[in-house]
Amino acid sequence: MNDIAPDKRLARETGIAAHIAKIAEPVIEDLGYRLVRVRVSGKGNEEVQIMAEKPDGSMTIEGCEAISRGLSPVLDVEDPVPGKYRLEISSPGIDRPLVRPSDFDNWAGHVAKIELNQPIDGRRRFRGKLEGFSDGEVRIFIKPADGAGDDILVGLQFDMLASAKLVMTDELFNASRTANKANTPGDGFEMQTDDKREKSHGD
Repeated sequence: MNDIAPDKRLARETGIAAHIAKIAEPVIEDLGYRLVRVRVSGKGNEEVQIMAEKPDGSMTIEGCEAISRGLSPVLDVEDPVPGKYRLEISSPGIDRPLVRPSDFDNWAGHVAKIELNQPIDGRRRFRGKLEGFSDGEVRIFIKPADGAGDDILVGLQFDMLASAKLVMTDELFNASRTANKANTPGDGFEMQTDDKREKSHGD
């Protein structure tokens, strides 16, 4: 458990979203990007949202469009969604999901919300300032159960995470703006393709 690769993705998709993720991830990687998350919403006319980024954490509208062009024909052939759907490619945004061990190091010092797939001492949800990732654990400062005293540092096993995301704060917003200018991880303003193709499969 201590040997978790820094780029291992926390894949928590199920059903159709998991099927799409399995199809999309190698295509996205071949284009020089990384899959962050797949989400499918709606019934009968689903919206498929695929969140992706460059390995350095940045993303551009042109990158979203490149993924859309590369992935659309593959999804047409594999046909993972019955009926009609709309494909949306987006960046992770500022209050982004944290899905890789490296994400927790990159965003150390910022506030995150974490939910576990099973409780620890009766607690499943945690919120606090990230300290980073070490020895297979996400390390985060949280308030004591009684709310008194200094924050305490706890380690949460990566494989126990159900979800994790940054919390919007002034510090995060300012860091994202600075990173955007430098084209470094956190370039972060949410984008999506203008070309949200509507696909119809079958008659």
